[in-house]
Amino acid sequence: MAVFLLALGAACFLGLGFVLQQHAAQRAPRADMLHWRLLLDLLRMPEWLLGTGFMVGGLLLSALALNQGEVSLVEPLLATNLIFAMALSRVLTRQTLGRSGWAGVLLLAVGVTTFIVAGRPTGGGPPAGELRHWLVVGTVVGLTLLLVSLARRMPLFEEATLLALAAGLLYGLQDALTRTTTQRLDHQGLEAVLRSWQPYAVVAAGVVGLLLVQSAFEAAPLRMSLPALTAAQPITGIACAVGFLGDRLRVTPGALAWEAVGLLAIVIGVVVIGRHPAMPGSVAEELESIGEVPGDQADEADEAETDPGDAPDSDTEGIDDSPDGGTGPPTGVR
Repeated sequence: MAVFLLALGAACFLGLGFVLQQHAAQRAPRADMLHWRLLLDLLRMPEWLLGTGFMVGGLLLSALALNQGEVSLVEPLLATNLIFAMALSRVLTRQTLGRSGWAGVLLLAVGVTTFIVAGRPTGGGPPAGELRHWLVVGTVVGLTLLLVSLARRMPLFEEATLLALAAGLLYGLQDALTRTTTQRLDHQGLEAVLRSWQPYAVVAAGVVGLLLVQSAFEAAPLRMSLPALTAAQPITGIACAVGFLGDRLRVTPGALAWEAVGLLAIVIGVVVIGRHPAMPGSVAEELESIGEVPGDQADEADEAETDPGDAPDSDTEGIDDSPDGGTGPPTGVR
């Protein structure tokens, strides 16, 4: 029971922190994306600092949960952070949950329950050797670099999604390495922890993941990034736990089928919730990001075009009443 409470508490803190961080990050200069300067700019925003405080609290609670329970049990519970994020964003946007929101919440809850009941995650298996550790870590890092490289070539909305996916991979790896670090601390002491590479990898993954996720928050509304982050983290954490921590899941055909159904429901649920209108990000912001002109700017442009002071000379009088909307002849043609 303590593991469940700690993991749900961590999910609550993480969800609240992500919403506050995104509200601040979207005001940062666009030129700072994927640059360490972005974090320095965000450090001067009280809202971002508050969100980071919630996030740190969530990380501490998740570390306690990971110390007492298996990664494959804790990770699906951490995915519920999207529900808490939606609750806060609903307060900010004053939009009701609606059918799609409740459908996403139900899918997420059913997915988490199905995976845990079907898989019955247990620890106690023999941990993998150093070679397997490095193979799993190298695979995750390689996929992260590939996603970041692809993101740089994409439009802003797609870039935000890929950057969030990359951050989710790193956060899942960070959770697995956190479990390794806390286990070593319990059994071998602080000196053995400081001599190992895992705690430094935890810090590196956390810092780089923070930069990636804040860049994703800056690039687009939260619903374009948080679902990808929330879906990628538990899947990566479970894969790492099974890959080198010795976690075990039931592998009978029926159990595997239900585990796959649970994971699929989690992914669909976070996507449905993340794209709900209650998530931060206005229509005007989306139109601006894809190059459309918001209504107020369009009205100002229309007024400028029909301003008598800017009208062409006498041989083109009446052009404002023409079917083309008063755009007039090209510049330089009279």
